[in-house]
Amino acid sequence: MAEDLVLELKKLIINTLKLEDITPEDIEDEAPLFGEGLGLDSIDALELVVALEKTYNVFIPDSEVGKKVFRSVNTLAEFVKTHRT
Repeated sequence: MAEDLVLELKKLIINTLKLEDITPEDIEDEAPLFGEGLGLDSIDALELVVALEKTYNVFIPDSEVGKKVFRSVNTLAEFVKTHRT
């Protein structure tokens, strides 16, 4: 189940941000999504927050929570798993 969610989230990231040169296999589960990892920025974060709210009905209340949630695909999957309604 967790692996399915991780794969779903990788596809969501790729589709939401239109990362055409990247496949789910290119995104490491523990790699940082921002900075040196995927190199995402604050605009990407906003787009992902909206996509997560629409897709999984989870709410990220502020940037402090966002920083923890978006640390890696694994932390994102853990958040979605525990918070989706």
